[in-house]
Amino acid sequence: MKGKYLIIALIINLLNINTANSQDKFSVFIDTTDNALDLSKYLYDLNGFLPIPTLITEPAVGYGGALAAVFFIPKEKKDRDVNKFQMPDIIGAAGGYTENGTWFGGAGYMGFWNKDRIRYRGVIGYVNANLKFYGKDGGILENKPLKFSLSGTLLLQQMVFRLGESNFLLGGKYQLFSSTTKFLEDSEYLPTDGISKKLTSSGIGLIAEYENLNNILSPTSGIRSNITYDQQLQFIGSDFNAGRISFFTHYYLPIKDKWVSGFRVESQLGFGDNPFYALPFISLRGVPAMRYQGDLIALLETEQQYMFSKRWSAIAFAGIGSTFNIEDEIAKGSNAWNLGVGFRYLIAKALGLRMGVDVAKGPEDWGVYIVAGTSWLR
Repeated sequence: MKGKYLIIALIINLLNINTANSQDKFSVFIDTTDNALDLSKYLYDLNGFLPIPTLITEPAVGYGGALAAVFFIPKEKKDRDVNKFQMPDIIGAAGGYTENGTWFGGAGYMGFWNKDRIRYRGVIGYVNANLKFYGKDGGILENKPLKFSLSGTLLLQQMVFRLGESNFLLGGKYQLFSSTTKFLEDSEYLPTDGISKKLTSSGIGLIAEYENLNNILSPTSGIRSNITYDQQLQFIGSDFNAGRISFFTHYYLPIKDKWVSGFRVESQLGFGDNPFYALPFISLRGVPAMRYQGDLIALLETEQQYMFSKRWSAIAFAGIGSTFNIEDEIAKGSNAWNLGVGFRYLIAKALGLRMGVDVAKGPEDWGVYIVAGTSWLR
């Protein structure tokens, strides 16, 4: 979907909504400082919702579509810090379907409480995905991957607390995933946990983070660095004991007034009795989900943004990732890479929110992604 069609779709959705305190509907969606389309007043002052129609081209599940609705809830006056802009709470719901029968639905809430001293995240959803298993090293089943279905319900509860007035946050989370996996064909290379199996993953996590981004939704300067330890525990309902250590850093460096250079470093280490679908995998635009799995993954991606005007900017990005398997020693697995371009439009200036489209190429496939906010949102 090209940019002009995205903007047209947004306008059609928004103009069909009655706004109680405006005789001129168009004025709600126009920034009078530059006479450009802007949803700040509608989203922030009138508690409207942002519709995000998405063309799914994820190579792992094929072509399809999704629709999300995002609501922004401004802080009440008594809870606002008059010296700085405070991020509103965000409520969202989404659902989608693809040509291979994959479908999903869910809802989530992000809260920035007590003048951003507490950050909460809650998610509940259901997924029924038809995927392919390539083997842990990405090569054993490269020519004939095994088709399988994965369905289940996900629940996430997460909260982190700011340390004083610093940029450091500490907290934890609880995550539950009740799933059923079923292989759709026979093979001698089936994972050891069988052709069909029901599993419950129930675990807790510890989170440490440093964050000083100038904007959480579409940052143009600052850094966010996070390390999380997750542990699945049988005594709280999990069918297996397994752990994961995840690390990522997102760094945005303004080179000039119009040029922002972004860098993403990420690594994940899985250990214990993780089922095959829960192994770390390389996550890059243009690379199929779960295509390159291993006990350990590491990746690096850069994103360069050039702003032609206050509203419009162009994006170019590239990345590379590797998998590793840990047995008696660390053995190199496989590599994946991506290249791509895109654009962004500042759709809500008061929130700093940019939307746009990315086109990405990986080792095997192309992908098109409609992006709301940063591509590295975690």
